[in-house]
Amino acid sequence: MKKQYLYYPLFLGIFFGLGILIGNLLSVNGMDDAFTTSGNLKKRKLNRLIDIIDQRYVDEVNTDSIVDVTVNGILQNLDPHSIYISTDQAQAVADDMRGNFVGIGIRYFVNEDTISVLSTIKDGPSQKAGIKSGDRILTVDGRPLYGENKVSTDQLKGESGSRITLGVLKPGDSTVFKIPVTRGQIAIKSVDAAYMLTNELGYIKVNRFAESTTAEFNRAIDILKRKGAQQVAVDLRDNPGGVLQAALDMADEFLKDDQLMLFQKDRNNKRKNSYATSDGDFEDKPVFILINENSASASEVVAGALQDNDKGTIIGRRSFGKGLVQQEMQLGDGSAVRLTVARYYTPTGRSIQRPYDSGNEDYFNEYLERYENGELQDKSNIEVNDSLMYKTPAGKIVYGGGGIIPDVFVAGPKGYENQTLDYFARTGFADRVANDFLRTEGSYLRYMPEKEFVDSYQVPETLLLEFYQRARGGNNKSLRLTGNREFMMLLLKASLAEQLYGTELKVKLLNTMDPMIDRLKELSRDRKNT
Repeated sequence: MKKQYLYYPLFLGIFFGLGILIGNLLSVNGMDDAFTTSGNLKKRKLNRLIDIIDQRYVDEVNTDSIVDVTVNGILQNLDPHSIYISTDQAQAVADDMRGNFVGIGIRYFVNEDTISVLSTIKDGPSQKAGIKSGDRILTVDGRPLYGENKVSTDQLKGESGSRITLGVLKPGDSTVFKIPVTRGQIAIKSVDAAYMLTNELGYIKVNRFAESTTAEFNRAIDILKRKGAQQVAVDLRDNPGGVLQAALDMADEFLKDDQLMLFQKDRNNKRKNSYATSDGDFEDKPVFILINENSASASEVVAGALQDNDKGTIIGRRSFGKGLVQQEMQLGDGSAVRLTVARYYTPTGRSIQRPYDSGNEDYFNEYLERYENGELQDKSNIEVNDSLMYKTPAGKIVYGGGGIIPDVFVAGPKGYENQTLDYFARTGFADRVANDFLRTEGSYLRYMPEKEFVDSYQVPETLLLEFYQRARGGNNKSLRLTGNREFMMLLLKASLAEQLYGTELKVKLLNTMDPMIDRLKELSRDRKNT
């Protein structure tokens, strides 16, 4: 059975490439008979053209690259979410969807010309070998990784169980240590955090939807139940989506048996329904779903399924607006196409897919329009189409046509400075500054107990000033320290926490100064008292 994906994901030779792509697709799926005689002639003609270029053109031509460009051009003219996966990308994409890969288990960035370890995966090969955040990897089996044109992580990849020796430079040392590491299966975590926000309210942060997400999410639910959770909040902010079934499994945790969660329609208008089962652990308890403008596809499936069944409360800002379903099909040479094969609809019958008539660039940059029209600050600025109005079984008004509008609106960061700092919180900028600190004067933190770090560690002024100076680079000259000091300190401490103790602690710390989390707690208390 082919997997279906809901994923938030660019004209050279369009004419002849169309024939090649269609020919490959139909051949892969055993549908060559669908071609008319004329179609077969065109396909052979186009394939012949590629052969002639390959054999007779005056210069050497990489016809594989021509085909790749052509296929990309074709798919760009279909919809924003139909994509081509080249043979070079195929393994990484497969790993991402599956939720694991073979490697040494590190998060890293290239610092100047050297691989610097941000953190190690818990119980992974590198952690077991004694590698820590702040370490720099200089060699693999004696071959240098540093220097011009030398930095490539390909040498770190290999088969599971194979062994390599890393040359590692630790903070404060001048000796390069030779550390043997055995490659292994590394889980790509979907659940960043699962902990109790209050005595009653459990919290789960989910960053993606992969094949492994269901098992991770179920474990998180079990942890919270054992800790006494009577309510649960699922944070899907900035979650771009992924595997459809994982989203349906998540929604099933909160919906009763036989409740419609979603339906799909293909090109022939054939309908496929997805219903909840009786397996949910929180069917009779309050649930909250957190979304924002970057919550897409599978995240929207969950939010839409619950909202249309009058289950729980959706908190945040209007979601991205993707209602297309992709199916991955192999093209026979290791490459694949992830093609839109259906539209999905929430239980009330609404499509939340945004229009894409103006092209892919405008489609993916639509958030700029949301910013300019004030939607991110005021719910009343959200444009709705009354012809796309629907009612839930309880009579609540919901809209199709572009994302899930939350039940409870929480404004985004206001003003340039707050938006810049929010961007820093969601990207790796602060991580790099913190990692440099760990390699130098902060190396002692690598041995500090987590409780001591949480309870008593304060970010030094020198680190704050270094972050501030680097943050003001580029287009951020107007960024001020006054009024932002407390959040900058928290952001740096959270980045250090992730590199030292794991992502969950980073999430916990950032949540202490998060307006949406504050509003969530208010709603939780109100629900408890009713």
